[in-house]
Order: sequence, then C-alpha cells, then structure tokens
Amino acid sequence: MNGLFVTGTDTEVGKTFVSAALVKSLSASYWKPVQTGPDQDHDTPEIQRLTGITDQSIYPCSYSFPDPLSPHEAARRVGQAINLDNINLPAISKDEFLIVEGAGGALVPLNDQFMMTDLMVKVNLPVVIVARSGLGTINHTLLTIEALKGRGLTLAGVIMNGPENKGNREAIEEYGKVPVVAELPRCERVTAETIAELMPRLQRFSESLGRK
Repeated sequence: MNGLFVTGTDTEVGKTFVSAALVKSLSASYWKPVQTGPDQDHDTPEIQRLTGITDQSIYPCSYSFPDPLSPHEAARRVGQAINLDNINLPAISKDEFLIVEGAGGALVPLNDQFMMTDLMVKVNLPVVIVARSGLGTINHTLLTIEALKGRGLTLAGVIMNGPENKGNREAIEEYGKVPVVAELPRCERVTAETIAELMPRLQRFSESLGRK
C-alpha cells in the first residue's frame, strides 16, 4: 500500500482538513486530480499552508475548473469534458506515500459516463471516508460504504470529523463493518499548529500503515 484515496460522505465535510492531517501524519505527498472553484479556494495551497510540504511533494491537478460546482458541471460550463483516460496516478518513488483527495462525495459525476468512484477504481488505492460525527452521519456513511464496497473498493476506514459521538461511531462500525480509525475535532480556525496537535489521534492509524 503506497497511498490512500480520501473521499467524503458529502461536500464541506472536512476532506481537505483530514487530507492535511494525513499528509502530516504519514509524511505523504498530495494530489488533487480534479479541482473546482476559484484559485483562492483551491485545496493544494491550503494543504501546503497547513503541512509545510514542498512543491516537490505536490502533484498537479489533471483538471481544474473555475466554478465551484460538481466536476461534470464545472467542466461543461467552460465547454470541456473530463476524460478519465487523462487522469493517471503519479509515478511516485518506492518509499513515497500519496494522499489523493477526491472532489465532493463518492458518487459525484465526472462526466456523463463516470463518477468519482470510477476514478477510485482506476487509481486502486484503499479509501478513507471522511464523515461528520453528528446527526445524519449514520445514514450518509453507510450509504457511502455500500457504494464503495459494491464497486469492489478496499476501505481503509472512516475518519469522523466533529465532536466525539460514541453512539454514531459504534453504529457505523457495527452496521458498516468498517473501522473508525480516528475521530478529529472540528476546528473553527485551522492552522499548521492545529494540524500538528492532531498527530496523536492519527498515530495508531499511521503505524498500522507502516508509517511512523
């Protein structure tokens, strides 16, 4: 295993926050294959701000569109279409670990034929699901788990984002048959120091992947 694909149960669920924490904890490189939204809102510079990784540890987007919309619609707005054949996993070194961050949720369309899950299948990395900790997360997370398992994807675990919720965590693990590998607090202001403070919460998961 030389990387993880980070997806979410929804948009604005904390994928970039969790991706930054994983990049830091796993001493990983970062790749956002499809980016939508204006330049100032791009996730790649945010990852660099929060983790301090160098340009050499960042791989360029395969597609980037200016409108903050689902990839298929953002591409259509500028007269383009996303071609899955043009999105290829970067050639990383033997000892390198890669965090790949998806756009939106697992079933976000890329074009009129393929969805984000098809990209996950193509890159063939274990998937981490980022989920909210509060009300509604059981349904959203179990639906996401079902969609990914139905496509034969390997699930590395769920990371819950927000106030700790023992009942929701246990329900996801029991009914989804997927471990919650970390619980991270939702932070109103996220800084490099904030990310550094989260490292003990991810230590066990990082060690399970052979990364210390």
